[in-house]
Amino acid sequence: MINKQTSSSAEAVANIFDGATVMVSGFGEAGSPIELIHALIDQGSTNLTVVSNNTGSGEVGLAALLKAGRVSKIICSFPRTANSTVFPDLYRSGKTTLELVPQGTLAERIRAGGAGIPAFYTPAAVGTPLADGKEVRRFDGRDYVLELGLRADFALIKGQVADTHGNVIYNKTARNFGPPMAMAAKESIVQVSSVVEPGMIDPEVVVTPGIFVDRVVEVANPVYESDLVTAGVSYP
Repeated sequence: MINKQTSSSAEAVANIFDGATVMVSGFGEAGSPIELIHALIDQGSTNLTVVSNNTGSGEVGLAALLKAGRVSKIICSFPRTANSTVFPDLYRSGKTTLELVPQGTLAERIRAGGAGIPAFYTPAAVGTPLADGKEVRRFDGRDYVLELGLRADFALIKGQVADTHGNVIYNKTARNFGPPMAMAAKESIVQVSSVVEPGMIDPEVVVTPGIFVDRVVEVANPVYESDLVTAGVSYP
């Protein structure tokens, strides 16, 4: 088996290219890969399409990537939250475009992409502006909108523990988007608090098998978005 551990976050994101589609995990702080995102800012890739649940908070993590002008389009469910101070201005100025997707539909589009399902029908968004221009079919007397599966060039994911073969377990809600994103991306990059030797993780608790992971980096003491926002930190 291949040792997938890299020495640093910078090395882990080094091959992300301009114009790439990047999935970013996170359903709350448990799954937000702050260190990988900051390394991507330092790396310099631009014109990115980002797929995430929201647009970040304050001026750190995903919000910092947006502020740096690196994201041309974002596909998400919650572009405006209590601390999303960056994205609204970028959107109004036309510097970043938005594809708004209901949260359940977003999760299923990612899962479908990873499972090789090109599209599916859902009743979510029927009769709303989000259905404009999309195919609508009727099943059993109910309308359904056709939604496309989502794939990405890269996924940036936060786990809790991984072994050097890339088998990953997660902390609580981090597994909402992390596992399907690992399957939907051509290359999946995972940061974890601890990297252990093969055999040290019970196979019965592995959530993302190593076959879906390309690189693992240990971040022993990851920062938390809310702590950085409270402290008024701005990255870089």
